[in-house]
Amino acid sequence: MIYVGVDDTDIVGSPGTNQLARSILVRLGAAADGAMICRHQLFFDRRVPYTSKNGSASIALPRAAPADLAGLIDRVRDVMRGWFVDGSDPGLCAAPAASEAVQAFGRRCQHEVVTQEEARTLAARLGIHLEGLGGTEQGVIGALAAVGLAATGEDGRVVQLAAWPYPDEFAGPQDAAAIHAHGVNEIRRTDTGALVSAGLIDIGKRLRPNIRHGRIVLFVAAAPGAGGSAAWQAVKLP
Repeated sequence: MIYVGVDDTDIVGSPGTNQLARSILVRLGAAADGAMICRHQLFFDRRVPYTSKNGSASIALPRAAPADLAGLIDRVRDVMRGWFVDGSDPGLCAAPAASEAVQAFGRRCQHEVVTQEEARTLAARLGIHLEGLGGTEQGVIGALAAVGLAATGEDGRVVQLAAWPYPDEFAGPQDAAAIHAHGVNEIRRTDTGALVSAGLIDIGKRLRPNIRHGRIVLFVAAAPGAGGSAAWQAVKLP
């Protein structure tokens, strides 16, 4: 397993971090087999610079080996440099594992203001690759946080799975079985946590499950109103 974290801290009008992560995945070849991209919500506060909602992205590469790390970093860096626009402050992190200290750092980044110095000091102490690729390099914070949060197995909204085509036309009301076939391990109610095993579920414009307990989970609530075709409606969680 190798975790890649990216935060391009884009500017208004430019493509966002999720699109960057998808472009990176295309360039990784066989290393992208079984890959998963997740968006991670960081601290949403006026003291933290952000373009829209302050999220970073992780790319989990389960079939990549530590020996592949240097080559993967080179390819990811090339893509990020190609995407760079003046005014953005991208950061890149890559590691074959993330210790409890890195996971705790990721959690901190969701609840408090964290500095570049803290991110760089932690990465250097643990031998984790972390670099800025332009501007103020503020993206190193979100990049390291994304690696830590991905490694918890408890955080993130799934943006892309290797099994999904892109662009994916899987949308609107879908049978629970079709959702499972699309890579979702569990469908759960937000109010009770109970499993939903059957029925139509309106997933909206696109499928966006979450990661919980290391599994891909789609959260749903009872569909509003009566007479609609779907009994359940997907809930978009951070």
